[in-house]
Amino acid sequence: MNREHAGGAALPKKPLFNPMGDTEVRSRRLIGGNTTNLNDFNNMKYAWVSDWYRQAMNNFWIPEEINLSQDVKDYPALSLPERRAYDKILSFLVFLDSIQTANLPCVGEYITANEVNLCLNIQTFQECVHSQSYSYMLDSICSPDERNSILYQWKTDEHLLRRNEFIGNIYNAFQEQKDPQTLLKVMMGNYILEGIYFYSGFMFFYNLARNGKMPGSAQEIRYINRDENTHLWLFRNIIRELQKEEPELFSEETVAELREMLMEGVRQEIAWGHYVIGDEIPGLTRAMVADYIRYLGNLRWTSLGYEALYPENLREPEEMRWVSEYSNANLVKTDFFEARSTAYAKSTALLDDL
Repeated sequence: MNREHAGGAALPKKPLFNPMGDTEVRSRRLIGGNTTNLNDFNNMKYAWVSDWYRQAMNNFWIPEEINLSQDVKDYPALSLPERRAYDKILSFLVFLDSIQTANLPCVGEYITANEVNLCLNIQTFQECVHSQSYSYMLDSICSPDERNSILYQWKTDEHLLRRNEFIGNIYNAFQEQKDPQTLLKVMMGNYILEGIYFYSGFMFFYNLARNGKMPGSAQEIRYINRDENTHLWLFRNIIRELQKEEPELFSEETVAELREMLMEGVRQEIAWGHYVIGDEIPGLTRAMVADYIRYLGNLRWTSLGYEALYPENLREPEEMRWVSEYSNANLVKTDFFEARSTAYAKSTALLDDL
């Protein structure tokens, strides 16, 4: 990155047609580079992109392939706390994936490593599929009026609106201030969203399935979870590359801001889990939610090379090991809900520490 673009100075949007761009791989940079925008799969600066790209492509799936007939029967029979949680969590998830769909192209306009933009474009497509899956779930189990009410609960539920404002304001800030520091916070917002914000919802759906309820919905979430793990891996690597390429962005003050952002994400996710799950859902408690989310907070922050945030939550809670077992769709094996492979392609699963 040109030094005049460091700190709070403006970050220029990359040109689309740039015949004077660098062709030397060693000159490639994540931001502030001089890219030709040529997609060259044989010459990549960031070696991890090749594995990420193949894994993401091999994750391809469509929502309608999952049978929701049992869910149609189960949904009316859910307890009032279960149905309330189901509706509110879906409203939250559909908002998150929708804003991701809108935000990722904005990020890509300032990423000057073409191979990383390939990854962002695949993620954008996958976020569209996730939004479609939520609509498919709602269209299958409830009336159009009920569906619309659930989709827009985030506009009327004050707790849910506050949650969305945290991420939404981070993303909007970059619309107003196009500088590297603000873009870095957008990257962190993505990391928090993919690695923290989804998990009370995910564990709720998996808990329903292990109690014999809504198996199709849980399987939809399982495929989504697999994609989100890949997205998390992408943004973790982007932040790590920026640590190497743009060390001046990671001042002590900025790292403290990023740390506080992640801790706020943890606080909000715990408060959300207590609000929608509480102690009224068989198989889950407020304490279980808090312990697991703090454990994830430690995992996410240490994956960026920093010290753990919550000393009492360094290991995966024993009573929550079933969450990772239900969500592990990167292994080619028979899944919990139907006798079929969860991967389309015969690829080797990515092994990572996320």
